[in-house]
Amino acid sequence: MTNYNWNYPTTIWVGQNRIKDLKHACDNLKIKNPLFVTDKDLINLPMVKKIVSENKDKFKKFFTFYNFSGNPIGENVEEGVEEFIKNNCDGVIAFGGGSGLDVGKAIAFMSGQKRSIWDFEDIEDYWKRADESNIAPIIAIPTTAGTGSETGRASAIINKSTGIKKIIFHPKFLPSIVILDPVLTIDLSPRLTAATGMDALAHNLEAFCAPGFHPMADGIAIEGMKLIKKSLLKAVENGKNLDARADLLASASMGSTAFQKGLGAIHSLSHPINAQFNVHHGLSNAIFMPYVLTYNKSIVENRIISICDYLNLDKKFESFLNWILELRKELNIPHKLSEVIDVKKMNLEKFSKMALDDPSTSTNPKKLDLKDMKILYEHSISGELF
Repeated sequence: MTNYNWNYPTTIWVGQNRIKDLKHACDNLKIKNPLFVTDKDLINLPMVKKIVSENKDKFKKFFTFYNFSGNPIGENVEEGVEEFIKNNCDGVIAFGGGSGLDVGKAIAFMSGQKRSIWDFEDIEDYWKRADESNIAPIIAIPTTAGTGSETGRASAIINKSTGIKKIIFHPKFLPSIVILDPVLTIDLSPRLTAATGMDALAHNLEAFCAPGFHPMADGIAIEGMKLIKKSLLKAVENGKNLDARADLLASASMGSTAFQKGLGAIHSLSHPINAQFNVHHGLSNAIFMPYVLTYNKSIVENRIISICDYLNLDKKFESFLNWILELRKELNIPHKLSEVIDVKKMNLEKFSKMALDDPSTSTNPKKLDLKDMKILYEHSISGELF
């Protein structure tokens, strides 16, 4: 695979073993004392130990922070900020899946703020409350191909006191340099490859179907879906297929770039489940996808048919739906929410309200109310499509 450098939506270095360019990336951003942020599951992997060891030899100081796991909470960010300030760090290397990238970005942002992280929730112009002068530069290195957080301007962090996943936004959350190295994703299990790939698909699909005029986002999203159709099953079947891995990394970054146009009810329904039951975000997105798709059919049918044309499917809504259902089956993804959580512990009224209040709801193609959200959850539990 040839190495490439892209400059949209930020500087992106793509290719096998580009991780070796990490010191060069730091030099470009004048980072001399970085904080390497990853999660507690990744830090002990041989691959990550090697990266940390090699870079400790290249820097006078190279600190690590990893005291968190999936679905991070605000306290994880606070602890990371303490480490950043205590060690006089001047930049963040955010490494890993969605949790590592989201926490790393949030640490870089919050290291220069006096207010609570919740004061920067993605509501109206809350982001203008920030002191922009002290936001640390960010290098993002994804090890999964799903969230696309490396090209996003936000982090998803759970407020522990309310149990609600909040989207924290600021334009400077966007990393200054992204390294997309498919070699770093080789050891990702088939199960996680499938879940993260479906997460990327959800991002591209919802962005494409979101209302509004944004042809650049639409073009990126539809190509992102094509890369997933081309390569997700290949990567699940053979994790060492670096071309397929590279396609998935690209599609994840594309999904995050595209969804500045908007998301929808797939994400609205997922976020409460992720926060309350610690279900992998990509898995919950994959489960909710056909229910939201069929619920929105009356509004999005023509959009879906245009996707079919590009993906070489029969030009019918049902062709796309059947592709999704078959893809999930081949990836061993459950059809029903009741297969992954104890739904008896789920207060439908509470979860429906949380989903309705989620920022993604406002750009769902079909308007939603509390009753609609409850019905969507009920269908995902029973397995009945609309």
